[in-house]
Amino acid sequence: MPPKSPSLLQGTLDLIVLQLLRAEPTNGYELAQRIQAISHDVLTVNAGSLYPALYRLEARDLIRAHWDESKTGRRVKVYSLTPAGRRQLADNREEWTRFAGALAAILRT
Repeated sequence: MPPKSPSLLQGTLDLIVLQLLRAEPTNGYELAQRIQAISHDVLTVNAGSLYPALYRLEARDLIRAHWDESKTGRRVKVYSLTPAGRRQLADNREEWTRFAGALAAILRT
């Protein structure tokens, strides 16, 4: 099933990336696959959206990257969360929880 509202993903992609990197370092391709799998195909992220987000987060020192070898022997850039990224994730989660609660209250009216 294709995503119903891609514009909602744009505003939350950084939060999604930080949250998933909290669990374990990973490369961009696997990150995109994980987003799609966890969301049961509701969210799909293409390279044109994901990699700019990764570069932006890296430039802000919220994630770091290093080159590694994949299971298939290819060189891949692996991303991991920095301490600043963990703090940002905690702040973003708190904001998102407040926002989601407010939106839920509005939708119940």
